[in-house]
Order: sequence, then structure tokens, then C-alpha cells
Amino acid sequence: MAKLVECVPNFSEGINKKIIESIVDEVRNAENVKLLDYSSDKDHNRTVVTFVAAPEDAKKAAFQLIKRASELIDMRTQKGAHPRMGATDVVPFIPIQDVTTEECVLMAKELAKKVGEELNIPVYLYEDAATCKSRTNLANIRKGQYEGFFEKIKLPEWKPDFGPCEMNEKSGCTVIGARFPLVAYNVNLGTDNMEIATAIAKKVRFIGGGLRFVKAMGVKLSERNIVQISMNLVNYEKTAVYRAHEMVKMEAQRYGVAVVGSEVIGLVPMKALIDCAEYYLQIENFDISQILEKKLSE
Repeated sequence: MAKLVECVPNFSEGINKKIIESIVDEVRNAENVKLLDYSSDKDHNRTVVTFVAAPEDAKKAAFQLIKRASELIDMRTQKGAHPRMGATDVVPFIPIQDVTTEECVLMAKELAKKVGEELNIPVYLYEDAATCKSRTNLANIRKGQYEGFFEKIKLPEWKPDFGPCEMNEKSGCTVIGARFPLVAYNVNLGTDNMEIATAIAKKVRFIGGGLRFVKAMGVKLSERNIVQISMNLVNYEKTAVYRAHEMVKMEAQRYGVAVVGSEVIGLVPMKALIDCAEYYLQIENFDISQILEKKLSE
């Protein structure tokens, strides 16, 4: 069985299609790499790319994407609703087939070293690749964002794991790591009140006393004149998508606000959606082998 790693780089551009396509081309044109998906959001001003490859090929493709993003994105003028600290904000490696988490951690460290040395970009390691507990959580690393990092990076406890100990003004900093498959799930609310969105996000996310494996924040979708609860479910097996959805819905009710839609960003594991189907349809004893397309692909 061939080794297979998933990589999901997030870069800080969701508006300029020419720049987005040029960066994604680095993955499209890479040898032995399969581009699975990419999606952009104008309000977030962010693009998420998903590709799979053998470990060495994935590492090479990720470096080329980071390099191209550093050439085309200028963080000195970049603005958006999504927290960010660099042109390529975060690059996680995820074990998919015949690859261990430890191997993904090694890949993250090797890529981080190369990015730091060759692109002169400060790099932090996170999740399973983190060098200390305070750097496990991406939100903790990114606190202060690009603008705040010019001072934050000078603190001894925030010395980068690789690269220079000063901000790259144009490209910012990058976070690289290894993690469990993540579900990026957003719930849209029938209001434009950001105070409500922020209050709900605080109740839902783990750090605010909410669901253990959920990170959440309120986001304003200016084009639609509504707000959104933007969530990362870092372990969908332990905190299911439907559970996060129902908690947002429950908290919104106290403000008389309805859920008007939801979206998945990037790709989602089949099991995460099957769990939702079982819950909402009350299907008993369902097995993944009952899915027609799953049988046809065997």
C-alpha cells in the first residue's frame, strides 16, 4: 500500500483570482501530487487548498506553494475577517494511508526548516509537531495576528522554531504542523449583529466552556449582510458536526435568531457526514459499507 499524506495549506488571499490561481498552480503542476479541492472566501480573504501525495512529494509541493504565496501576497496591505499571521498562514500534514503521525511531524519539521532558511520566514510548529504545550493550539500562536507579531516575536517565549527571530514584513510568519483530519464547518445566522455572533461563538468553543474539540469565532459576511459562526472541529469523532450545529442553534434561540444555512470549507471525511445522517434520520445499525459509491470503489 502506497504512503499517502494530505496537506491543507491556508493562505491569506481570497479575493484576487489571478493570485489565487497562480498559487494553486504550484500544486496543479507538481509531479505525483493530486489537487483535491480549493475554496476561497472574500469576506475571510482566505483560500484553503487540499492535496494528497506521497510524503516527499507533498513536502515539495507545500514548499513551492509557500514560496509562491510569499512572492504574490503582501501582508502589509492584507485585510480580512479571518485571523491570520502570514501570507501562507498554516500548513498541516495529515496521515491518510500507511503513514504515521510521527512521520507527519518529521515532515513538518523538515519543511519548517527549509522555509525558515530559504524564504527567511519565521515558522512555528503546532498541534502534534508543537515543541511546547503553549504552541499546540493554533489560535494561541496566532493571537495578536500579523500586526501584533512585530512585538510578540521579540518575546523569549515566542521565539520561532525555525527561521529569523524578526518579522518578515511582507510575508509575516507561517505555522506548520501535523494533526488529525479537521472539519471546517460554518453556520450562518439570520442577523447582521456581530455581538450576537461573538457571544454564541464564545459559548460554543472549548476555551469558553463549550464543546471540547471545537474552535469558533463570529464572522460578518458583508456581501450577504449576515453573520456566521465559523468553526474548526479538530476531532469530529469526539465532537460530531451535528453536535456543534445543534449547540449553535440552541444558543441562537436565546436571541430570537434562526440558523439560515451552513457550509463545509474544503473536504470532509465521509464518516463525519454519516454521523449526521444517523443522528437526524435516526438510522439504526447503519454501516459505511451500505453506501453505494463506497462499494463501487472497492
